Amino acid sequence: MSLTDVLTRIDTDLSAATDRLMELLRIPSISTDPAYDADCDRAADWLVADLNSLGIATEKRKTPGHPMVVGHLDGEGPHLLFYGHYDVQPVDPLDLWSHDPFDPDIHNTPAGKVIRGRGSSDDKGQLMTFVEACRAWKAVHGTLPCKLTFFLEGEEESGSPSLVPFMKEHAGELKADIALICDTAMVSPGVPSIAGQLRGMLKDEFTIHGPSRDLHSGHYGGPGLNPLREISRIIASFHDPETGAVAVEGFYDGVPEVPEEMLRQWQNCGFDEAAYLGGVGYSQPHGEKGYSTLEQQWSRPTLEINGLWGGYQGAGTKTVIPAEAHCKLTCRLVGDMDPDRLRERIRAHVEARLSPDARVTWDGNLDGSPASVMNTDRPEFEAARQALSDEWEREAVIVGMGGSIPIAGFFKEILGLDSMLVGYANEDDAIHSPNEKYDLKSFHKGIRSWARILDALTRR
Repeated sequence: MSLTDVLTRIDTDLSAATDRLMELLRIPSISTDPAYDADCDRAADWLVADLNSLGIATEKRKTPGHPMVVGHLDGEGPHLLFYGHYDVQPVDPLDLWSHDPFDPDIHNTPAGKVIRGRGSSDDKGQLMTFVEACRAWKAVHGTLPCKLTFFLEGEEESGSPSLVPFMKEHAGELKADIALICDTAMVSPGVPSIAGQLRGMLKDEFTIHGPSRDLHSGHYGGPGLNPLREISRIIASFHDPETGAVAVEGFYDGVPEVPEEMLRQWQNCGFDEAAYLGGVGYSQPHGEKGYSTLEQQWSRPTLEINGLWGGYQGAGTKTVIPAEAHCKLTCRLVGDMDPDRLRERIRAHVEARLSPDARVTWDGNLDGSPASVMNTDRPEFEAARQALSDEWEREAVIVGMGGSIPIAGFFKEILGLDSMLVGYANEDDAIHSPNEKYDLKSFHKGIRSWARILDALTRR
């Protein structure tokens, strides 16, 4: 099958493809707010109708929350599963938008044209790059080059409460050779990127208890144990002050070294460290010494204090020794780090450092997930990397990601399915924020990129 004809079709159809995206963006499918339940249904219906128009047998499937969209197309060659989500974040604060977030339009900027509107980058614009690649392929060849399953979610932005039960119930139907996910960004503008690893997450919260009640600091200041001092001392012990490394015993168990070839790609990926740090007011990185900024973000685990409070919070002064002090923390995990084992070690670290008359209680709402490490040795990854390099005329890189995309872990855990994450967003797309945008170049070249990847994966 001719790839050249498909790419030509994509170029000539770009205006119509953009109009279709605008139509989907006008549907305010905010999943977290019940006031928009009907709009989430409407977005699902829109996708069902669009995929059916391509000859992909697609249905809207009920869940306790918002529906899933599942479509199937039989064919020869590999079986690919494509995942995206049609729900979007709330738009508040509305007064910071330059226009109605659900009345999208195209703006001219110094960097080029952008599609501005809620969901343009996360994730409707990204989702539609794959759909439009399939549309062009079907228009040219009358069929698609492989067997396809579409799995589109409507609750990703509200915690995906229906996702795991649905996947377990329909595991047989959703199995494929590999999953394709389009919900990520390029490491730098114009540098095509495939995510090779995603950090996992551990959350915990604890309270240090001291006296039986808040105390007068004149009566008990001195002999009294102050939980705020106690918690500050313990928190300070989490990190080595010289190296920045986490000082919890066994914290780095299961942390791998990054292969030299991957480090080479990272070093030449066009990442602008000064812009990355300077954009938020930093002059230098503050993580582990001996590791680059990208290594700290993508391949090293962290322990962060996310909230710390206790005592009087109002205006003026209140002379008390508080009865309690509180801390929220999270860890980002890499490699084979075990969140349950790590939680035990963090708690042991805290409890071993308690002073007499201090005690600790822990939050019982345990939450943790391991890192997702992609099997980048699979030949599909090199085939896709070369396809992306050809389209963008720049070496594509296999990158890490500092955050988490739980669906990749669920695909592996529930379906035994490796995932390939390819996205065309830029870091300045303002996802989840006012004036979200998606570069028209990202949309156009994203469609072309998926066409090339489809060709590469089906010619192996």
